[in-house]
Amino acid sequence: MEERAAVSALDGLMERNCSLIQEIEQDLARLTLALDQTDTEPDTMSFFSYPEQEDMETADRVIDLLNQTDPSSVSLDEAKAEQIISLTNNMLLLICSQTPMIKKLIKSYSSEVCLDPETAHPKLIISPQGDSATYTDTWQQLPDLPGRFDTTLNVISLQGFSFGRHYWEIDVTGKTYWELGVTYPNIPRKGTTEDCWLGRGPESWCVEFFDGEYTAWHGGVPHQLPFTKRFCRIGVLCSFPAGLVMFLEADKMTPLFAFCTGTFSDCLYLAVCPGHDHNGNNAKPIVICNPSSANRDL
Repeated sequence: MEERAAVSALDGLMERNCSLIQEIEQDLARLTLALDQTDTEPDTMSFFSYPEQEDMETADRVIDLLNQTDPSSVSLDEAKAEQIISLTNNMLLLICSQTPMIKKLIKSYSSEVCLDPETAHPKLIISPQGDSATYTDTWQQLPDLPGRFDTTLNVISLQGFSFGRHYWEIDVTGKTYWELGVTYPNIPRKGTTEDCWLGRGPESWCVEFFDGEYTAWHGGVPHQLPFTKRFCRIGVLCSFPAGLVMFLEADKMTPLFAFCTGTFSDCLYLAVCPGHDHNGNNAKPIVICNPSSANRDL
């Protein structure tokens, strides 16, 4: 009953908000028109006084709504506060109980990929199975192919995907520096341009771990993530129907960050960067966990 009452109250508040937003939009439209019709700088308060009665009521409603939604104005007695805390804890327990189901659903989108050695930077060693990349301080004598990264320590998957939903898990155990994500095939691969780095251009999306900090990147825009724990497995979920790229902590399926692009304009490839040695602390490989091994964990 309390839940129904709360939902009903929220529905009423949403209706009031929508109505208020419409009124504010009308007021803004009238203000814009007034600004277009005058050559002098308008007095801001004059807008709220013409017509005085109607607009003052609108302003009062805005102030009243802000006051109602101010968290500092909420007052609860001890019993009600305990009920809300208990309800919150129960909701968290419910969400946690659904983790196995969520994990099974997401892992059902697992797609097998292998890394393309012809795209790998010469200081990356790609395993024969194509499931891992390891940094080496030795520049390998490899053919300078058009698709090979020659400055950034990147390698992309041999397989590309253009529809459906796909999920990959990457093992980053013991690493202090790595980048992983998805990219269009036209990501720049030569020279020192910043767009060659994952997430720095419009062609790729990634999460980076460096010096104990997580950062999500796309289009050169960094998003600092509020995590400090060194995760062992990172999940990458790509949904073409939703236009979504999501990064998760794979064990508990904790979302790290999601990019909502709307529509993808090309095929997507998994991309990884195991990072340099990072003061001798980053020798471990970055490993793609294939679907068969992921299913054994269910």
